[in-house]
Amino acid sequence: MGRGAGQAARHWEPGPACGGEGWFRPSGRCDPGGARTFSRQRLSAAAASGCPGRPEGRRAPIQRLRVRSASAPRSCQEGATVPAGPEISPEAAVTDAAPAPDTTAPARPRRAVRLARLARREAPRTALAAAAGLALAAAFPPYDVWPLSVVAVAALALLTRGRTVRQGAWTGFAFAFPFFFCLLRWLHVVGYDAVTGLSLVEALFVVALGAGLALTSRLRGWPLWGACLWIAQEWARDRVPFGGFPWGRLAFANTGSPFTPLAALGGAPLVSFAVALAGGLLAYAAAALWRARGAGRRLRALLPAVEAVALAVAVSVAGYAVPVPTKADGTVDIAIVQGNVEKPGMDFLGRPLMVLDNHVSATLQLADDIRAGKVKKPDLVIWPENSSDLDPFQYQEAYDRIDSAVRSVGVPVLVGALVDHPGKPGYIDNKGIVWDPQTGPGASYAKQHPVPFGEYVPFRAELSKVITRLQRVPRDFYPGDHTGVLQVGPARLGDVICFEVAYDEIVHDTVTAGARALVVQTNNATYGRTGQPEQQLAMSRLRAVEHGRAVVTAATSGISAVVAPDGRVLQRSEEFTQDVITARIPLRDGTTVADRVGAGPEWALAMVGLLSCAAAILIGRRGRLDKKGQE
Repeated sequence: MGRGAGQAARHWEPGPACGGEGWFRPSGRCDPGGARTFSRQRLSAAAASGCPGRPEGRRAPIQRLRVRSASAPRSCQEGATVPAGPEISPEAAVTDAAPAPDTTAPARPRRAVRLARLARREAPRTALAAAAGLALAAAFPPYDVWPLSVVAVAALALLTRGRTVRQGAWTGFAFAFPFFFCLLRWLHVVGYDAVTGLSLVEALFVVALGAGLALTSRLRGWPLWGACLWIAQEWARDRVPFGGFPWGRLAFANTGSPFTPLAALGGAPLVSFAVALAGGLLAYAAAALWRARGAGRRLRALLPAVEAVALAVAVSVAGYAVPVPTKADGTVDIAIVQGNVEKPGMDFLGRPLMVLDNHVSATLQLADDIRAGKVKKPDLVIWPENSSDLDPFQYQEAYDRIDSAVRSVGVPVLVGALVDHPGKPGYIDNKGIVWDPQTGPGASYAKQHPVPFGEYVPFRAELSKVITRLQRVPRDFYPGDHTGVLQVGPARLGDVICFEVAYDEIVHDTVTAGARALVVQTNNATYGRTGQPEQQLAMSRLRAVEHGRAVVTAATSGISAVVAPDGRVLQRSEEFTQDVITARIPLRDGTTVADRVGAGPEWALAMVGLLSCAAAILIGRRGRLDKKGQE
């Protein structure tokens, strides 16, 4: 049968109820309004008679007789008679069939209409996700409202719970893009297109997180799997593309919160995991309260919510039970010289030698104060990254000025300078150089992780034709090949340059290689007064707790600071001022649990998150197969 038969049965049989042998009808019904047409040669015998239910004396159509579906008028369903004729087959009965009426379903709305309806339906959830992303940005410096990190995680968990994978992915994007755009707004000195582009790239990782949260929300214990997925997202974002960009990790919003001591056990990943777990438990409590809203005040209905809140509080305060090692095995007196720059922004260097002259003059003033007895002579002096704006090995004037300042103060100085790579023509090394007052320049450390598009340009030949601003990076920095452990006077220090403080592996390897204290040489003049220096200082605070080391930050224009092993900021400078900070810092040889386990906890938690997604997919597929088998 054709589709025009509507609801009629597909089995054709003789229709004696319709007046004789040889006529076929579906489901025992004869219906002149149906979708099947009989051949006209077999209808000639019926020309003189009509189907019951027609007006008296009216003859049935000779050309065609249609068989209707079960919804036909009763007048032709019961007791109808049709003249008998020779038997025909169903195939022959449709030989001269007229075109069946169009009974197809209405056309689907156009794509634009469907997208508009989807946008209207998802608008409230999207707006809430964006608000949660902005709340998470406020948890980071310079705002430092760390409880919002827990609230934001809880909001994302609730907004993705019970959603499809695609809906969860969209919610993740709606959450992440405002978050990163606000967090990385300091890049506007390069251009808002840079802020937008980097925010989009980073948001893609949270798109996958949102899809995973939606997928695993159907599993028992979903707050735990969601927390592991947060670590999987951070693990990936720390490594790709171009070596990753770890800004915006939950741990970096909690460098002065009850979660912070957990860094001594499992580093930044454990802090992020605890924050995500606490947020997930709060989301579970909210969902449990919503389910129990019709149960009145019965304690049994509220018990799951109470338990979840209690667990969230326990996770939040667990850090207080973690001992943070701070006992010193020795001390060293240091001086940090912040020479300052001419102006903030892309052109902070000003005329040649200006930045170097600022640091030389501040060091000479320190030497005068030492001779006058105003300041105790330090054991060593630390200059920031790019404190020499000319290569001292290529420009004799720069070499002489550095050497005179070092000899004047009479102690080793760790100098930051850009120098030509000795074995790679055309490349630059971003170095920290130990400059001795007697022997001159000695051991050095080259930055291992140059910043893509800032210190080197990937696909330079292709991208430079499209993005002319990349020409402001005329030469690529070459990555160093060893850790920054340097003997500076009496102290064995671990040098970490600028953004490297954000990368777990670089700092961890420096400490395990024997650094007794950490030095972060940085140049934040490009991003002064944008919040970026505060964000970087927060990372130094976390590293101090994670490795049980004092961390000294030396910046060209601020913020220079001294951080104790327990994460407290002991001293700090103001931005865009010339300053000299003197302090006595502890030197430690012991290691924390985080030093010993390394990246193990991060890998384990990330794998659990990915396996939970696989389990959710398998369980969902099995459920669909079981349902299909029952049908």
